[in-house]
Amino acid sequence: MNFLIFLKKLFYYLFVIILANIPFLIFSQSFIPDPPSLNASSYILIEATTGKIIAEQDSDLETEPASLTKIMTGYVVADQLSKGFIDNDDEVFISVNCWKKSGSKMYVREGTYVLFLDLVKGMVVQSGNDASCAIAEHIAGSEEGFVKLMMKYSNEMGLRDTNFVNPHGWPDKNHYSSARDLATLSQKLISDFPDHYSMYKEKWFTYSDIKQRNRNSLLWQDETVDGIKTGHTDNAGYCLVSSAKKNDTRLIAVTLNSSSERTRITDNRRLLDYGFRYFITKIVVNAGEKLTEKEVWGGQVEKVSLASATSLYLTLSPKDFKEVETFISLDNYLQAPLVKGQVVGKITLEIQGKEIAEAQLVTTQNIIAQGLFGRTWANIKLLVYRFLMEDDK
Repeated sequence: MNFLIFLKKLFYYLFVIILANIPFLIFSQSFIPDPPSLNASSYILIEATTGKIIAEQDSDLETEPASLTKIMTGYVVADQLSKGFIDNDDEVFISVNCWKKSGSKMYVREGTYVLFLDLVKGMVVQSGNDASCAIAEHIAGSEEGFVKLMMKYSNEMGLRDTNFVNPHGWPDKNHYSSARDLATLSQKLISDFPDHYSMYKEKWFTYSDIKQRNRNSLLWQDETVDGIKTGHTDNAGYCLVSSAKKNDTRLIAVTLNSSSERTRITDNRRLLDYGFRYFITKIVVNAGEKLTEKEVWGGQVEKVSLASATSLYLTLSPKDFKEVETFISLDNYLQAPLVKGQVVGKITLEIQGKEIAEAQLVTTQNIIAQGLFGRTWANIKLLVYRFLMEDDK
């Protein structure tokens, strides 16, 4: 009887303990809600440094990009400037073709000369179709020639769902892109040409006494937003690519075919808020920072320091960073001589057995080999060691 009472009490206490810990077990987990519902027909949210896709919907859908086209025009400009083929101080002749362009305008006049830098600002800030045309003619001689250049860059970037037929985004059934491609393009522009990209945060530009505001209203609403481009036509709807940075996290949001100017701002804002609320980007491994030491056979020193060849960044929820494990593997036994920076293996980052990032493992110093006798003796020891290791297997 006493034993039965004891069992009943034990069961009761265990039940109470389990019941008390249920809330802890539930709420200790990191629940991330689904991305917000948006008005846009297609969208994507990525982290610029790691390329991690945080949210997307129909991101490969081919859509008319309207003035988002000018992001590629801007990339071509930045690259051509970096190579010295053109200069910001160039005086650009304005043709009748460019002067006649409809849609958003910088209001350049035919037969005049305009500073190339002013044209770039007129395209970036004022979204001028006339400015885009003049830029294209100055760089490639014609809009058609510039389009061929745009497509070369597009192919190099691997933009699979993109085809440009003009440098400004005027409607054409054969002129299209996708949310994913536009995010990739924007990511490249920001990383490859940060000085050029800084122009995209300018709120106003005045040319010929006409002052126009940047159509990206997020620049006024959120100080972390620093670009990049709006677009609108009847077919494309209201489009926006925006980018914002907090600490080491830079997000790029692309929304296509929203129903109004207000909804495209709301759509982008919701994506950015979602990304910053639930994800952060951290550097987990620094390039060149010592990770471990490994034995060297036949060297004048016994061990060599190893490091990652590149820095490894991850975009995760704060909780998931605690789950990251680091693994180091060698391609082979390390034998002198070794040269600083020599690839000898790889470093792998995993979460619950799933690989999420990797980098080459390299030596951080030169290792000089021993003399002939020392190397011979080391080779004999290594041969025996390998035999014993294989025998253990």
